[in-house]
Amino acid sequence: MSLYFTYVMIGLAIAMPVGAITVEMTKQGLKNGFIHGWAVGIGGMTIDLLLIMALYLGLANFLALPYIQMPLWIVGAVFLLILAYDSIKNADKDITLAGEKVTKSFFSTYRNGILVASSPGNLVFWVSVFGAVLADSFAENGANQFIIVALGILTGILMHDIGLLTIVSLTRKVMNRNMIKWTSIIAGILLFGFACYFIYEFIIDLKNFI
Repeated sequence: MSLYFTYVMIGLAIAMPVGAITVEMTKQGLKNGFIHGWAVGIGGMTIDLLLIMALYLGLANFLALPYIQMPLWIVGAVFLLILAYDSIKNADKDITLAGEKVTKSFFSTYRNGILVASSPGNLVFWVSVFGAVLADSFAENGANQFIIVALGILTGILMHDIGLLTIVSLTRKVMNRNMIKWTSIIAGILLFGFACYFIYEFIIDLKNFI
């Protein structure tokens, strides 16, 4: 059990830094409430689970190859630029204030979570961080305890998502439509920033490759 709780803490630490999935989760949580914000988080965790399976099968190493990573950074940047544009353009749409009936479907926000998490650039980022932790645990603890380690990390990520969305849900109760609209615009700007980061990583990898 100590191994499990150790990796729960590591999962929390991995999820803490603000990333594209956190931005999208917060935006949807403010616009449509806890469940829709969590739907984004579940979409992200779906990709996390697939990454764990890929690493276990040895497929994640393929994404770590330099000539595979470089185009993925660019494609990932395009993914995030599209999401950033949509977030800013539709900032005043699909807003449901606390107490109002939500019209947006759970599946559509879950799909958003999958899209953000499966952005190629995001996959490269997570393989480098998330994959390194899992690869190290696989080497140290072997295949038998790999599942415990993976479950610990996923539990930590889940705890982070629930904690964040609880705060978002409480904040949403005192926010009006205009405040939520500007939050969506800020989220779009942040997503644009992550896209620029992916482009920067592409340039660095290209220089190193040449």
